Amino acid sequence: MDNGWVRFSCESGIGNVEFGHPQSNSLPSSVLSALAQQITEADKNPEVKVIVLVSSGSKTFCAGASFDELCSIRNADEGLTFFSGFAKVINACRKAEKLIIGRIQGKAVGGGVGLASATDYCFATTKADVKLSELAVGIGPFVVGPAVERKIGLSAMSELAINATEWRSAQWAKEKGLYTDIYESIEEMDEAIHQLSKRLASSNLEAMKELKVIFWQGTEHWDQLLIERAKISGRLVLSDFTREAIAQFKST
Repeated sequence: MDNGWVRFSCESGIGNVEFGHPQSNSLPSSVLSALAQQITEADKNPEVKVIVLVSSGSKTFCAGASFDELCSIRNADEGLTFFSGFAKVINACRKAEKLIIGRIQGKAVGGGVGLASATDYCFATTKADVKLSELAVGIGPFVVGPAVERKIGLSAMSELAINATEWRSAQWAKEKGLYTDIYESIEEMDEAIHQLSKRLASSNLEAMKELKVIFWQGTEHWDQLLIERAKISGRLVLSDFTREAIAQFKST
């Protein structure tokens, strides 16, 4: 449990894929791998009609990459392996034939913004502020960038990527298209998710599958693209700048 977890449950055709980590739902490679696998398995499960991506707890949705694991990366190959974990999760969402609903109950940082962007329809609370903090530690949102850009456009993605220390509000994220709806409370959000998921679970699977193909048209090359981006991050994470910046973040 200290290294995080991924859980799956299904009721009335609604498959919940939940991840968690005691450090603000951060993402070590073990969680990334399990998350990608579980999304793929849920998509293939005949009992599942729609997938809901959830994180544990009532506070932070996802703090992004695990700083502990970033600090342990010793060479470019290990860096590539780690950042490829984000590529695998995004591509699992992209390739899934079933629609994926995002449940963003709190702040999303870095890879967390990438996860939200990889869903097909995203609900959030008013506390779900966003930040792409990678440049602040000398890396850059290279792997999640295509997913974020696809969702909110190059201009908004650039704003997040360049001004890497500033939060953008949930309202900002809704206006840019990351969130479809935002709610004052988790309870209100969960009720809205339940209602939409219930309707989708009784909808035409073939029609939803065809819609998904259209939604993700033009991303067919992402298997290669995201791995190329992971190589960049895997190289940059070895820099003295990044080592010192991560150490400073961990000490605060």
